[in-house]
Amino acid sequence: MTSKKEDLFSHQDALAQLHESQPLSAKLDFLHQLIREDFPFIDRLAIALLDEKTGILKTYIHSTTGSESPLIAYEAPLDSAPSLREIMQHRRPRIVQDLAIFKKGAHPHTELIAAKGYKASYTLPLYQNDVFVGFLFFNSFESHPFVLAVLRQLDIYGHLVALVVINELATIRTLLSAVKAARSMKHYRDVETGSHIDRTAHYSRLIARELAPRYHLSDEQIEHIFMFSPLHDIGKIGIPDSILRKPAKLDEREFDIMKTHPEKGREIIDTILTDFNLGAFSDVNILRNIAEYHHEAIDGTGYPKSLKGEEIPIEARISAVADIFDALTSSRVYKPAWSNEEAFAMLRHLAGDKLDRDCVDALLNNIDKIQAIQQRFQDN
Repeated sequence: MTSKKEDLFSHQDALAQLHESQPLSAKLDFLHQLIREDFPFIDRLAIALLDEKTGILKTYIHSTTGSESPLIAYEAPLDSAPSLREIMQHRRPRIVQDLAIFKKGAHPHTELIAAKGYKASYTLPLYQNDVFVGFLFFNSFESHPFVLAVLRQLDIYGHLVALVVINELATIRTLLSAVKAARSMKHYRDVETGSHIDRTAHYSRLIARELAPRYHLSDEQIEHIFMFSPLHDIGKIGIPDSILRKPAKLDEREFDIMKTHPEKGREIIDTILTDFNLGAFSDVNILRNIAEYHHEAIDGTGYPKSLKGEEIPIEARISAVADIFDALTSSRVYKPAWSNEEAFAMLRHLAGDKLDRDCVDALLNNIDKIQAIQQRFQDN
């Protein structure tokens, strides 16, 4: 009798690992290995996402076997890749049986893929509720591997991968919407404009991409820093309006109250994560750390924990530089906007004491990109 009951549970779900709490990149690695059991010539899976506000296509996650990924912390305008834009426009996948047809292409991503020895690709467009979000790439070191029988099964695997990725993105967007809704209840948009939020996000991504090799930041982590940096001051919804909107310098008592907003932010985020059952998605601590530690200082004089140097999470150090730079170069009721040159000088002055020097240098190494962000996201 016992053996018959055991037989009821003798089969192990091959996809059970997808239910576990782990980074999206780990899930992609798992699915890649599963695919390779049927198609060992599939040597790389990769996801690229489209930033709908800028038209920039950016690397997100990848699963690479046998060699390091050819594209890390990479981005390019979708308009610079006509063949990819055609995939989106036709809403159909693209089969390239021999990537040699692109050997005359001048695009860096084409050259990087070829340099790693990839010879074929199958590309699927990704959609969420009929809205284009990015691409899924299957790459192979073999040429002409994508026969009809293979494609039929790859389509099934591709949609499974797409569902896993889109579920993760939907989870993050639910969290962001919940936090933004909480912020709006206190008319927080009167304090921080939408343009400030967009600029802060793109400055943070700019810094994170520059620092990726040194700090071993994955594309997934870079994207989450980009998404979460604008929410650093969410705790200010717990600060009285008399202090939050005071058009003059705060007195000591008022400043002590203002300094509670990082911990309030962490509390708000933890509450939302619990209430919406969102605590399992990857890199959730990036959001927590940005909210709680973005006012810590390298020399230990910051708040709320007086952390020093590398005790401060890198995402909080990145967010601090992005936020301070935009605050300096934006007009407020109590000050006019500083010029970029004045703000650069202040960042250099603060580097090493209050701000992380690597983060400051990473921003200042990209002045042309700073100007492009400012031009695109201007205050009304």
